Parts: sequence; C-alpha cells; structure tokens
Amino acid sequence: MKYIVLPTATTWAPVPEGSHFPIQNLPFCRFEEPDLGEIHLGVRIGDQLLSIDSLIEHGFLGEYSDRVFLDIADLANPNEPTALGIGPDLPALPTGLSDLRRQIAELLDADNPELRDNAEATEGAFFDAETATFEVPTFCSSFVDFYSGIHHASNVGRMFRPTQPPLLPNYRHVPIAYNGKASTVYVSGTGIVRPKGQYLLAGADAPVYGACQELDFELEMGFYISQASVPWQPVQAGEAEEHILGLVLVNDWSARDLQRWEYQPLGPFLSKSFSTSASPYLVTLDALEPFRTQGMPQDPAPLPHLRTTGAHHFDIQLEVLLQTPAMSRPQVISRSNTKHLYWSMAQQIAHLTSNGAPLTSGDLCASGTISGEEEGTFGSLLELTWKGERPLTMEETGETRTFLEDGDRVILTGWGEGQGYRVGFGSVEGVVLPAR
Repeated sequence: MKYIVLPTATTWAPVPEGSHFPIQNLPFCRFEEPDLGEIHLGVRIGDQLLSIDSLIEHGFLGEYSDRVFLDIADLANPNEPTALGIGPDLPALPTGLSDLRRQIAELLDADNPELRDNAEATEGAFFDAETATFEVPTFCSSFVDFYSGIHHASNVGRMFRPTQPPLLPNYRHVPIAYNGKASTVYVSGTGIVRPKGQYLLAGADAPVYGACQELDFELEMGFYISQASVPWQPVQAGEAEEHILGLVLVNDWSARDLQRWEYQPLGPFLSKSFSTSASPYLVTLDALEPFRTQGMPQDPAPLPHLRTTGAHHFDIQLEVLLQTPAMSRPQVISRSNTKHLYWSMAQQIAHLTSNGAPLTSGDLCASGTISGEEEGTFGSLLELTWKGERPLTMEETGETRTFLEDGDRVILTGWGEGQGYRVGFGSVEGVVLPAR
C-alpha cells in the first residue's frame, strides 16, 4: 500500500525553504555520528537526521522492537531471517517501507505532539546531517549498469561510428546492460583514486600501462532491490516496481582511454570497475509518486514481456557541478532530466530477470548516462567536450577541462519540483585523487 504525504502537509521539525528533504520526502539512510560509534538507520528531515533506532528504543515504533535491522533492506523485509532478533514467534510486519514511512510522517506532522513534546526522546533522536558520516543505504549484493539514456547512446554512436547509424540495431529492442563490480560501489564523499590500466596512445600500435588520462563522470539514477524474486521465474514488467527499495543518484566513474582499448569485443571492465559513487539517501517510490510521467514513445513497440501500461518514468531534474582546486565554488556544467531515459526501471527489471536470473535484496541497478538532446544537457565530459575537442571553460578562473584532473570535485544532484516543495536526493560527490 502506497503512502503519499500530501503537498500541503507541514512538520514541526525545522525545514529550510527549498530543502530537498521536507516531510513529503523522508528518505532513508545509514549514518554514524562522531560520538555514537555505531551505525544508525534514519530518515532525513530538513538539515537533521532522525534515528529510527532511537524511535524504536523509545517505544514510538513498538512493533519493530525485538528485531535487529542492519540496513534499510532489513527494514523493508522485517519478517526475513536477517531482520529477526529475539524469539521465533514475532508478529509479522508489513513488507516494504510505506508503512514505516507513514508512522514517521505522522510523528513529524505539525499537529502531532507525541514526539515533539517528548524532550528526552527528541534529544537522543535528532542528529546534525552535516557532521554525520554515511554508509550506502544497504549492502550492495550486485551492480548492474544499464545503457538506457538514448541521447547518450546516440552521441557515442555519432562520435565513434560517424558513417553508421548512431544507434546499434538492438538498442530499441533490448535494455542493454553489463554486470559491474559491487565491491567498488562507494558512498558519496569517498575519494576517487585515478585508476591505472592499459591504453593506446595516439598513433601507437601497442598499448602502454599507466595512469588514466581521460577520467570522466557519468550522470545516472540508480535503484536498489528490496524484495528478491524466485529463480527461473521472470518478473513481469507490470509487477516490477514492487521489488524496488528506493532510488539513489549514481556517478559511474569511467576511464575513457582504458575503455576504448579494452571494450571490444566484450564491453567495459577495468575502465568501469574501479569506482562507482552512490548518494546516501534512499528516496522511495512513494515520495516520487507526484513526479510520475509517461516515457518517450518506443518505436518499434517492445516485445510483450517488456510492455507496460501507465506512467513508469519520473520527472526528476538533474544537475552536474564541477569545482577545480583553484575555484571557490562549483560551477553547473550540465542540466538534464530522468525523462530522457528510453527504458523504464520496470522494463529494466523485466529484462534482467527474463532469462530466469533472480533478483536479490541489495542489487543495485543504474540507469546509464542521462543526457538530453542539446548541448548543456549531456551527462558526461565525453559528450560535453565532444571527445575532448571542445574544452569546457570554468567561468571563475578561466581554466579549461576536457577530462577530470587531480583535485577536481564532481557533484551530481537531483530533485522533483512539487507545488511549493521539492523532493530531492541531496548529492553524490567525489574528489579525484592522484593515481597510486
């Protein structure tokens, strides 16, 4: 059962104007305060983190007591063995995050004094988000990166296959993807060490091994899987969203020179596996419900197992900001939108499981690079500088960039724009560190 906080709802908790985290959002996270020494599960409200563990301890979420929750996927699957704590006869709880989010929203409602007027509980339940450190919201069991940004795919085709059609024949029939490396999915703020690998210098016949010279970012949206599926039973596209835990921003860092040399014939490997960054806040589909929209027309029509009805895309505004070491503030270098994705999350899940491979709780799926049709809406430096041929100029310092240099800071952010409020993702950030 979905739970959507009304646009008119307000909270007694302070929320700055324009915040990504009003009561309409309440994204989930895993955080640690300097003085805590332990990971807490929580939700973000305004500039604060509300500890779910503290709410349980003080009896506000009594039915969740006597259980051990290690991550957000456990909260969504409270009846699974991984979430069980004391005793085998605990009452069953609703699966998913909707009911828990409803209870938290009711506690934070402007007219509800239950938590607001309990000084002891509030003192130990709220923490400053600025001083907290974060973990990824849930254990990442696998990482799948799709290629669903049709304008990005078209741009790559124009750059590297200029005499051929921009899209390969299979693109409009199948949600292209590859399996990435789950162990290198890092939370926002983790430094990104410049990778090393093989690449081919201009005019050379043999590769060299060394530090990547063409380091890039990729603007993506990702989703975590909550509910596992049954092996050999494909998930139907119309039921696929039931398996989604929530969404995060993703930066799939890419070594373009390594990628050019290694990707034929099996696709990327070391050029992608060194680092993927994910934002710390898990935004639920319930919170994004007001921003549902129809996707772009799909021609030809997808095969039956990939067909959906209704709105399965989302109107999420996206920005990319870049800050060099010499700059005092970051500069917006691209603005895009998740509406530019050709394949929806539901279609991606249906395709992923269509051969009988099951979903696993904690699977992370990323959209692929999200680019618009026009310059200034592209989701990578590869496109923004058109293979490095058109350098970007930093307005504050006059510096130019074709690809990322050591010390550069990349920030991805995104939000849905409601009537008088925003439902946002915060940001996913990373600073490029020298090769080791």
